[in-house]
Amino acid sequence: MNTHLYTKVDLAEDDKDHSLREDIRRLGRILGDTVRNQHGEEIFALIERVRQNSIRFRRDADPTARAELETTLNTLTNDQTTQVIRAFSYFSHLVNLAEDQHHVRRTRAHLIAGSAPRRGDLAHTIEALYGSGHTTQQLLDFFQTAEVSPVLTAHPTEVQRKSILNCQMAITRLLDERDRMQLTPEESSANEEAVGRAVLTLWQTRMLRTSKLSVLDEVENGLSFYDYTFLRELPQLYAGLEDLLASKDAEHKPVELPSFMKMGSWIGGDRDGNPFVTAEVLEKTLAMQATRAFKFYLDELHTLGSQLSMATLLVNVSPELMALAQRSPDHSPHRADEPYRLAISGMYARLASTYKQLLGLDPVIHASGEALAYASAEELSADLDTVHQSLLANGSLALARGRLRHLRRAVNVFGFYLAPLDLRQNSDVHERVVAELLQAANPAMHYLELNEAQRIAVLVAEISSSRPLASPYLTYSEETQSELAIYRAACTAKQRYGHGAVPNCIISKTDGVSDMLELALLLKESGLLHPAEGRLDVNIIPLFETIEDLQNSAPSMDSLFALPAYARLLASRGNAQEVMLGYSDSNKDGGFLTSGWELYKAELDLVKVFARHQVRLRLFHGRGGSVGRGGGPSFQAILAQPAGAVQGQIRLTEQGEVITAKYGNPEVGRRNLEVLAAATMEASLLAHTEAPPRPEFLSAMEELSDHAFRAYRHLVYETEGFEQYFWESTVISEIAGLNIGSRPASRKKSTAIEDLRAIPWVFSWSQCRLMLPGWFGFGTAVQSYLKAHPENGLQILQDMFKEWSFFATVLSNMEMVLAKSDIGIASRYAQLVKDVALRDSIFPRLQAEHATTIAVLKTISGQDELLAANPLLKRSISNRFPYLSPLNHVQVELLERYRQGDPDERVRRGIHLSINGIAAGLRNSG
Repeated sequence: MNTHLYTKVDLAEDDKDHSLREDIRRLGRILGDTVRNQHGEEIFALIERVRQNSIRFRRDADPTARAELETTLNTLTNDQTTQVIRAFSYFSHLVNLAEDQHHVRRTRAHLIAGSAPRRGDLAHTIEALYGSGHTTQQLLDFFQTAEVSPVLTAHPTEVQRKSILNCQMAITRLLDERDRMQLTPEESSANEEAVGRAVLTLWQTRMLRTSKLSVLDEVENGLSFYDYTFLRELPQLYAGLEDLLASKDAEHKPVELPSFMKMGSWIGGDRDGNPFVTAEVLEKTLAMQATRAFKFYLDELHTLGSQLSMATLLVNVSPELMALAQRSPDHSPHRADEPYRLAISGMYARLASTYKQLLGLDPVIHASGEALAYASAEELSADLDTVHQSLLANGSLALARGRLRHLRRAVNVFGFYLAPLDLRQNSDVHERVVAELLQAANPAMHYLELNEAQRIAVLVAEISSSRPLASPYLTYSEETQSELAIYRAACTAKQRYGHGAVPNCIISKTDGVSDMLELALLLKESGLLHPAEGRLDVNIIPLFETIEDLQNSAPSMDSLFALPAYARLLASRGNAQEVMLGYSDSNKDGGFLTSGWELYKAELDLVKVFARHQVRLRLFHGRGGSVGRGGGPSFQAILAQPAGAVQGQIRLTEQGEVITAKYGNPEVGRRNLEVLAAATMEASLLAHTEAPPRPEFLSAMEELSDHAFRAYRHLVYETEGFEQYFWESTVISEIAGLNIGSRPASRKKSTAIEDLRAIPWVFSWSQCRLMLPGWFGFGTAVQSYLKAHPENGLQILQDMFKEWSFFATVLSNMEMVLAKSDIGIASRYAQLVKDVALRDSIFPRLQAEHATTIAVLKTISGQDELLAANPLLKRSISNRFPYLSPLNHVQVELLERYRQGDPDERVRRGIHLSINGIAAGLRNSG
């Protein structure tokens, strides 16, 4: 038996990964010591026995190891089960930290060695652009209209508590300290001890929430990533990009870019199916965001004032800076000849006054006196620019490039509201509210009985009239009052925090023009649309989600743009229109392959429609973390977009535990932001270096999609008993009881798959390791295609894989899902289905399709095994999956006990702990 838990990690012996192996062994040893010290030798030995058998079974497919593993896990007491789950769950978390730190380490080593930039690095993209003939001026022109925005959303796959994240951040800092510093033996010992304390704290920190998250809890969790990453790393990204561009200029003139990349948020504004997002919650969300921004600016200004201590005896200053200093309420004689300090003290006082005025709060460090509040973030930016210009004009460029540079950028990016907050609501709600408003004003109006053309005529007339439709003298339903209140709150927030505080309103389940005009009418009633001026103060964004809606998206937008009333409003938005595409629901509706293909075709059709109407298209991709919800590597996904679909602007959602994986570590976070910027630039400016897909590729894809769609629909929606199979063979029922999100798992009180949200649908299949939404139907589709094209079918598919980035990305994402699946473990979950006949009729179909899909994937790609071309992911899976399998086995055992009526609270808690641990091990499961 090993003397310490997890000391043997089976990794390919590669010198590049030596430090990763050492970190995993070290963290595993410390965790093992913690388990032994806290719970004794018996528990430690039990966990070690489970670990060894799991590795033997995973590595050698040893049937004896599997039997021993199952026997051990099936006979655990409830207390033993809890400790096994906790040990393997926390090890998954620690492996994640070690891998993230290794990514940082390898990136730094790459830069220190002066190696050539890698694909996805901004430096590589800039080199490629200059190499293709682009000039600095062309790039600067590009950034004038560019927009890249990752949008954080709260969803029921965010299983980690903020307290757990804080513990992990402490461990990350200590790992980073060892990498960056040459530690003395004493310092090394102190670091080791500190890691031990941090792991002990992690072990003793409750993994599960005791109560359901509120919306404001979700807001607070989302804001923590601004502390960890965004407030500091985004300004660093801009600085690096500006310096790259300046280095290409013959005279090395400084470059200042517009703020083309900003974070966005749905947390506190997404009302689709979440009754807890109200006008009051919206107001509190924006106040919490603003508080985070103000605290950061105040702290930075205070520190900056301590640094810029230059005296007039030694330096000259600009007249504008001197005037700024003279307006300062700071009259200390000690700073009388320090104009920069006086100016910054005055700015601090004005910002403190603004903080008090907007939020009713005082800074921890009081201002030197009273001062006039800033009317906007732009006024604060102007004062910071005055300091900047004075430094430049008087030989202090180096000082202008330090903290001041990053603060100037932060204020420009984050404003007084931190992140633009989107509002989202379902079109059905808008429809009901508009119908009620119209009938209250005119009892003869039965809006819901009108056809689409009649509805459009009524709505166009209303949004063209300045006459209010809603009356303060009438009583409306609670739903209508709530909808009007939230839009009015948004109008007030824009006046309070800045125009960019609430810039977008999204319509879920858009299926026609009237859905968009209904929202326009509600905006008019709330002061966000001004008919007399033809001005719209927010973007109206349709979200097309189902397969049918995607197919109708371009015709719907074509009809909308043809309306003079809407065209007038759009002109006030710069003739730019955003369209959101839903990956999650289209996948649940039609399956993985058909969803991807219909999204691709919808984009092509939208590009044509927008070009015909001379409207700029910005696509908002509603991607999840898992491939079943549009996930996968962002860089490849953006480059695989059809020609004309990016145009320098893109927004995409960042959801669930992927937010933590991408942005929990500051350097990893900056790397991920850099990848988004680089991919957007390449997709927009390198003009699709690959040739357009050959006609036979498009025909083949259409055939594949048709076959896959029929296979998927036949299984999920047409197989009798499949709904029961899903609910019994996965943890979907137990997810509903886990306190991991403020929003219900289903849109209605029903078990129908149609009513289930796509997020828990995918999450449940991930937990049982079948990953069905990410691959099902592909094997059948390829077999059917090859049967219809026996002579050249395989060659066409292989050519598609080699020549067409869209198809290659589809297969690459599917390969990742299949590599994370485990049909053996999935078979154990199938045993949870009580109806033996139902189980025996469905699971063999799943098993056969899984095997077929892997086989045809290998044939098309020419690989002998999965992930042969992706050694990083293959290594990651080999690191963590032996420690993930026991969690699945224990989860099945606990589900059996729980569903048989075991009343022990430890059983229910153990299930929820296992859900957390498996999600951590998979990283992108929801």
